[in-house]
Amino acid sequence: MDHDKGEGVAIANLIGTDGCAVGWVYRWGTGTHAVMWDVFGPKPVSEIRPDLTEEQKQEIDFDGLTRIGSGDIK
Repeated sequence: MDHDKGEGVAIANLIGTDGCAVGWVYRWGTGTHAVMWDVFGPKPVSEIRPDLTEEQKQEIDFDGLTRIGSGDIK
């Protein structure tokens, strides 16, 4: 990770309901977290590997990621 260029590093895989990786969680040099999807775009997420802290999950709205496509996104 190059802090001078503001680059992030992948810290976890987002696992879809089919058990396959659908994206990644990145930690940026500023300490913030963000989601990056694979080439097929957003899909429902069932788990994160390795698991994140509750604070990190809240920052990326893990609960919302589990509801993608369900019509329950608020």
